[in-house]
Amino acid sequence: MPTYHIEMFEGRTPEQKTKLVAEITRVTVEVLGGSPESVDIIINEVKRENWATGGRLWSEPRS
Repeated sequence: MPTYHIEMFEGRTPEQKTKLVAEITRVTVEVLGGSPESVDIIINEVKRENWATGGRLWSEPRS
């Protein structure tokens, strides 16, 4: 079964992450079969100062 790597800004609550991994696991089992125990999910939380899009850090003000 798959291993998912999720990168997102830090700041989500444990409850939000719990719901996210439960739903990813549920859909994976529904679509691919197998058991929930075979689905791995790794969450990497990134500070906004360490992520840039379009040449601008996300920690910089946006209009």
